[in-house]
Amino acid sequence: MKIRALLLLSLAASLAPLATAASAVAASSEAPVGFGNATNGLVTQAQLDLDLATFESREGIADGLGPVYNAQACAECHQNSVTGGNSQVSVIRVGRYNGRVYQDPPGGSLIQDRAIDPSLQEKVSNLDNVRTLRMSLSILGDGFIEAVADSTFEMIRANQPPSMKGTIIRVPVLEAPGTTRIGRFGWKNQHASLLSFSADAYLNEMGITSPLQPVENTANGVSVAPYDTVPDPEEPATASEPFGEDVEIFARFMRSTQAPAPDAALAQTAAAQSGLQIFRQIGCHNCHTETLTTAPAGTALNGGTFVVPPALGDKVFHPYSDFLLHDVGTGDGIVQNGGPDTRMKLRTPPLWGLRTRSRLMHDGASLTRFDAILRHDREARSVVQAYLRLNQQQRDSLMAFLGSL
Repeated sequence: MKIRALLLLSLAASLAPLATAASAVAASSEAPVGFGNATNGLVTQAQLDLDLATFESREGIADGLGPVYNAQACAECHQNSVTGGNSQVSVIRVGRYNGRVYQDPPGGSLIQDRAIDPSLQEKVSNLDNVRTLRMSLSILGDGFIEAVADSTFEMIRANQPPSMKGTIIRVPVLEAPGTTRIGRFGWKNQHASLLSFSADAYLNEMGITSPLQPVENTANGVSVAPYDTVPDPEEPATASEPFGEDVEIFARFMRSTQAPAPDAALAQTAAAQSGLQIFRQIGCHNCHTETLTTAPAGTALNGGTFVVPPALGDKVFHPYSDFLLHDVGTGDGIVQNGGPDTRMKLRTPPLWGLRTRSRLMHDGASLTRFDAILRHDREARSVVQAYLRLNQQQRDSLMAFLGSL
């Protein structure tokens, strides 16, 4: 009897982790999706509407706009088909590369397209032999991406084929000095937190300084101080918003958005269902990861400055991206937080909301999905070769699936 009892205890112990895992899966639920600027439950709809209005509001010189900038409002670059969505707007990035060493030009790699005075207009130099456009990205569903634990991205990378393993970089969390986290936002994974991302965009796209980004940009390396009439930081800290009111509103808005919704009717067609299987068979899913799950509610992230709320915790979502850096032969040649080894690598673009995009890849130069597929090379070469071996019906099915996203 003692032996039998011991065996039963041993069996129970061995099954406990499986039961715990099954319980965790059961506790997870699907993230809400939609293109209606509806809340995901993090805030009330009334609060989301107020935050959306701030996200759409236009900045003026009296607010600190510029002196060099790209847009007057967040929504100028995130507005298809709703505020926060994709864009036809691109920005200019440049650098200098001598075949061995990369360096930014004076003033940094971002060339702002606009200025409050003609004498400040930034321009690309003949010395800038690395030149690229970058499309503005959708921010819908970004709260779920932020809430993914670092360990999830490490697991994804560990399970990828050796020739397709993504690159993970750890980047500073601006609101938690000394803290780093796996990057996931921006074409180069420049940021891991939405507060950091908001402050960065406020400075670099609108020229407005804040407690997290208190120093003005220059105009091709030349000080803009004679034209900067608003004291820095132009978005000051307050007792309730230590990182700046608008910066915190932008972050809360992004955290409150629903994930991009697929076309449910098209996704259920036989063609799209077949296309999903082909997507997996030829290896697209190795980088365009179908499903992720956020960390449990109550998990402290970003150096403890953000605790995952129930609206974002234990949520299953389907971005079709691993959010890692890869070299698929289309690299832009720019080095940012990741160091020289990432010069030709870019973040895998999420495919959710793909049907709302008219310009594809990082530079928007691919105007059809067929063109975008054929531009893939290097780490994705085997996938393209598999695609080219498909017959026309299989290709049509794959396009039907992509068209449902």
